[in-house]
Amino acid sequence: MIKTIAFIGAGNLATHLALALKHAGYRILQVYSRTQSSADILAKRVDADACHSFAEVRRDADLYIFALSDKALLPALKTLQLKDKFMVHTAGSLPVSIFEAYATDYGVFYPLQTFSKARELDFSKIPLCIEASRTELESELMLMGDKISQSVQLLSSKQRKQLHLAAVFTCNFTNHMYHIGQTLLQEEDIPFDLLKPLIMETAQKVQIMPAKAAQTGPAVRFDEDVIKAHEESLKMHPDFQKLYRFASESIYHLHSEGYD
Repeated sequence: MIKTIAFIGAGNLATHLALALKHAGYRILQVYSRTQSSADILAKRVDADACHSFAEVRRDADLYIFALSDKALLPALKTLQLKDKFMVHTAGSLPVSIFEAYATDYGVFYPLQTFSKARELDFSKIPLCIEASRTELESELMLMGDKISQSVQLLSSKQRKQLHLAAVFTCNFTNHMYHIGQTLLQEEDIPFDLLKPLIMETAQKVQIMPAKAAQTGPAVRFDEDVIKAHEESLKMHPDFQKLYRFASESIYHLHSEGYD
């Protein structure tokens, strides 16, 4: 059974996941980060050892959770050589097969959420996506997931990749739009707080109705006068202008051609 865990990584996701697992009764043995201060901060919060060198990573944990950037995972696996240990990564876009040459028992433990260290989150409301190389480890990961989340799903690497892509659109790209809106308001000394009720209502609507049905605005009917006026206002921001035109055309085509 999995009782002790080592974290390879101490970033935003690792911080929230390590705290949730500690609260659920798991013992966090060690936290690795290439930055000693990051390892120290998280290790102190979960009563673990800290290290910033792969040579110092302990070999006695039941499970090694790799919470690293996609490009950092493979070099870490090559260096650590933990083939006889349970290992999982936390990435949405990487297949479980990345472990094949480096582990016997391996899997994925992917929390679907945007994480920031400064933001407190109720981990029980965060969906967890799980995949494993063998049924035994899958059962252990499901048990672990059930202790910290109300929503635990078995997804294949292909499904998880598609989910991650959808998450980029609905979270990362949406947040970029918030930044554009904030930039445009700052140019005229308008407080961003004026948009917050609109942001909240937009998010609330898709909780109860399809996103297509919730769509409003000039692009749905392609109101050319309004769209041209907006594009004129964006002439000092050519990148925003192109994005505005592309998004408007995409919305119009969706609604005029009856796509689902």
